[in-house]
Amino acid sequence: MEPTAAPITMLNPDFPFSYDLYLENPAGLGSIPEELYGTEVAVVGAGVSGLVTAYELMKLGLKPVVYEADRIGGRLRTASFPSAPGVVADLGGMRFPVSSKALYHYIDKLGLETSEFPNPLAGPTTSTVIELKGEKFYAEKSEDLPAFFHEVADAWRAALREDARFDEMQEAIKARDTARIKEIWDSLLEDYDEETFSGFVAKSRAFKEAGFAHREAFGQVGFGTGGWDTDFPNSILEILRVVYTDADDHHRGIVGGAARLPEAMWNHAPADLVHWPAGTTLASLHQGAPRGAVAKIRRVKDDAGAPTSRIAVTERWGRTREYAAVVTTTQSWLLSTRIDTEEALFPAEMWTAIERSHYMQSSKTFVMVDRPFWKDRDPKTGQEVMSMTLTDRLTRGTYLLDNGPDQPAVILLSYTWNDDALKWLSLDAEQRADLMIHSLEQIYPGLDIRSHIIGSPITVSWESDPNFMGAFKANLPGHYRYQQRLYTHFEQSSLDEAHRGIFLAGDDVSWTAGWAEGAVTTGLNAVWGVVNHLGGSSAPGNPGPGEFLAEYGPKPLD
Repeated sequence: MEPTAAPITMLNPDFPFSYDLYLENPAGLGSIPEELYGTEVAVVGAGVSGLVTAYELMKLGLKPVVYEADRIGGRLRTASFPSAPGVVADLGGMRFPVSSKALYHYIDKLGLETSEFPNPLAGPTTSTVIELKGEKFYAEKSEDLPAFFHEVADAWRAALREDARFDEMQEAIKARDTARIKEIWDSLLEDYDEETFSGFVAKSRAFKEAGFAHREAFGQVGFGTGGWDTDFPNSILEILRVVYTDADDHHRGIVGGAARLPEAMWNHAPADLVHWPAGTTLASLHQGAPRGAVAKIRRVKDDAGAPTSRIAVTERWGRTREYAAVVTTTQSWLLSTRIDTEEALFPAEMWTAIERSHYMQSSKTFVMVDRPFWKDRDPKTGQEVMSMTLTDRLTRGTYLLDNGPDQPAVILLSYTWNDDALKWLSLDAEQRADLMIHSLEQIYPGLDIRSHIIGSPITVSWESDPNFMGAFKANLPGHYRYQQRLYTHFEQSSLDEAHRGIFLAGDDVSWTAGWAEGAVTTGLNAVWGVVNHLGGSSAPGNPGPGEFLAEYGPKPLD
């Protein structure tokens, strides 16, 4: 039998630390002095990053105190249709690349079931339609598409190989060859830090030879998950991190909805607890509910007015508690806009990095339908009457979510980002659905989509939610230095005492914002930071991320 090829993982080129192997090591993540068992640590935000942080701190014998302004889960938010609670729509994260090995560590540990996500031309997608400039192309497999679309895909692959050392990087990631990953990535950083995604594409030999029409189509329908032109103003480094690690491909969804992951973590009793009695869960430590919204974070002063090592967290309704350490996992903008955070807790250059964060807008609108009618065949053409759809119309991407032949199904009428998402912002759910269905009716004339709809549509615009103010971060050109500051903040040995004890985590602190893997890994960074701040250490034989930061952490540009 031939050996199985090593898989691609989300081994990030900025800091290629194998978080999955770190988690799987039977030695565990470390220990704290016994006299500190039960010490309270505040965790602000009950999204995936906050819950990973709290879960692992609990396992080590600390007492995480989780604060949440709205609901457990953050952007892993699943909504149910009122008339059919078992039929769900994922308003935030809905598809998770199998390369997200640290994320899947928890998915597997919690016993959650996943299924292949119906991306364009993916396994469960029985047909895909691409419609551009009024011309419609139907495909049940990629070979059915005209040569033009294959030329677009070939041009993108050629650009990556010729200008971004794509094949070399993927081989190094498969081999977990840290030195090679860093050599390749660091050689590209200075050239591409100031380059946009669109600039990279436009300057590539492959797209220059192919012509503007190919570049335009690449932006509109893209590859894998759909069009990428809403990402065109962002740094090409953001895109390379995605494609190197196959984050744009091989997606799976969590059966029953993405919110099942944070809900399960909140209620899971680890078998390898320290200090706490068997059966302890995050829910039981909080008497079933997290603390409320955070209003203030302050350094505690002693009687003489001098700052101490403790940090006070005040809730919206006035309750204040003091902590040995605090981990904030909210979108970092909230530290200045929604939470009255004492400026002295962070250096000035850290505040600059926080304020310069650039968030992507995102909008989704779902309707429930009586059945997966799209699988009906047109007697004249033999084609399915409706397909997973990529278009240059307002809807951009339409996904068909099947719950079985005898069950109500769900149509994600439109999934859009940035400027395309802002077009929907002022409209309510029904107005959005009306316009989206109108667009789809132009692509599928004669198909009565409305007659299949049950109940009211469900919609979300993450930029209008005051607890998020955007869907996820995507760095603009020149933002690498800011990201480096945010990401490496968990290693605090070089910071002044006044800046220690508060840790940043969450996917916007990661190098792969928008992917749950980044939320998990920055949570693990924060755990390492808290343990070391309190005088603990990594487990023998399983050094943590902080031990490797100096060796192969992000390269300083100047």
